[in-house]
Order: sequence, then structure tokens, then C-alpha cells
Amino acid sequence: MTINNTNNLPTYDYNNNQLNGSLNRIATGLLINQASDNAASLAISENLKVQASGLSQSLENVNSALALTQIGDRAFDEQSNILDSVKSDLLKASTATTSQEGREALLSNIQKGLEQLNNIASTTNYNGTTLLQADATDTSASQSLEFQAGEGSADTIETTAVQANTTGLGLDGLLNQDPATFDASTAQSFLDTVDDALTQLNSYRADFGSTANQLQSANSNLATQYTNTVAANSVLIDLNYANEVSNFSKQNILAQVGALGLAQSNNITQQTVLRLLQ
Repeated sequence: MTINNTNNLPTYDYNNNQLNGSLNRIATGLLINQASDNAASLAISENLKVQASGLSQSLENVNSALALTQIGDRAFDEQSNILDSVKSDLLKASTATTSQEGREALLSNIQKGLEQLNNIASTTNYNGTTLLQADATDTSASQSLEFQAGEGSADTIETTAVQANTTGLGLDGLLNQDPATFDASTAQSFLDTVDDALTQLNSYRADFGSTANQLQSANSNLATQYTNTVAANSVLIDLNYANEVSNFSKQNILAQVGALGLAQSNNITQQTVLRLLQ
């Protein structure tokens, strides 16, 4: 004869559920694993995770943009060095003590330098985006570059358009100068042109530098926001292992005691019924 006493089943089931819940939390390392654990905290946690994900992507965007501005700055530096050499050669060509043969040699050196300046403009790019002109073959001005540096549509940082080639810098005349007519007076006439080109180039470089400073500031701000958001989410859902292991031990003991009590209760009930039937 089998007779089950169900009076202790609710307590037994409760203890087992508590034990299984504790074991699940230890396994996942999370305080909240499903909505029934804490619906309000879970909703907040999900929002914080979405925010953290957006901040993480914004940080990636900003770091990529910083790399882009650094590439641009190095290119501007090389072009500036070229124009410094061009200015020096023009000064040599402007003086009466330089022979025509020497002047023509200087012009050849100048034009090779300007060809290299154009080569830098056409080849400087970041991930396929040409930085110093429209593209590798189009010498018109580049499009301004806009970087997404935050979660909102207005959180952007922008550079100005750049045309850092001989056309944009007003140096095509010098690049195409005929050696036969390149005398001291002609060399002198190009000095101001090169000065203007240097001024324009420095303006482009200053804009990239200003953009880099904005990006650095955005990077610092986003990193702080990301750290705080992740920390806030951690407070909500991360498990305190020491506390949970202690809780698991407690629930394990209660479950074992409950199982023993249920077994003893069933055994006593069976003995009582058998005595009544004798």
C-alpha cells in the first residue's frame, strides 16, 4: 500500500526552486537571468546594455577618425616640407649670381617636388577615402568629412573640404613653367605664390588639428560614459559570488531537510493507516 502525504510538498517544492535558482545564478554569474527574477531591473539593464553598445561603437568611430586625422597631418607635414624646399630653390633662382643653367636645374628640382606634392594628394587616404582631394584621379576639392561621435544624430564632428594639390594651392603655373623663360624676375614672382600656398596648406593642417582635438575630447567623454554605464549595469545584474555560494549552501540544506521530512512524513502516515486497518 502506498500513501503519500502532500502536506509538506509546497515547502519541498519551494526549497527546490530556490536551490535551482541559486545554482542557475552561480552558473551564469548573473543576478537576473529572466524577467521573473526582477522585471524592473531587467528592463533597466537592457536599456543600459543598448546604451553601452552605442557608446562602444561611437568610441570606435572616434578612434578611426583620430587615425584618419593623423594620416592627414603627416601628409600635410610632407607637403609643407616640399614647399619649404621649393621656396628655398626659388630664392636661389631669384638672385643674379645664379646662372641660367643653374636656374633651370633649380626649376627642374622645384617641379619634381610639386609632382611629389600632387602624388601625396592623390594617394593619401584612409580606408579608401581620399583625404587631400576628391579622389585619386579627381583633383577637385574633397568632400568635408563628418564623423559620428556620439549616440545622437547631432553628435558629429566635421572637417572642411581640402584641395591640397598644385591646383588647389595655386601652383599649377610654377609646375608648368617653361625653363626657357624662367629668369630671376620670374622666380621672384613665384615667391608670393608659394607663401600663399603655404598659408593655405597650414590652414588645412590647422583644421585637421582642431578636428583631432575635438575627437580627443569626445574620446575621453565617451570612454567615461561607457565605463559608468557598464558599471551601473554591473551593479544591477552581476552576481556577488560569495553571497550566492552562501545562499546556495543554505538552500541545499533546506532542500535536503525538506526531502527527509517528506519521506519521514510519508512513512509515518503509512504506518498509522496500517494500524487502523488491523
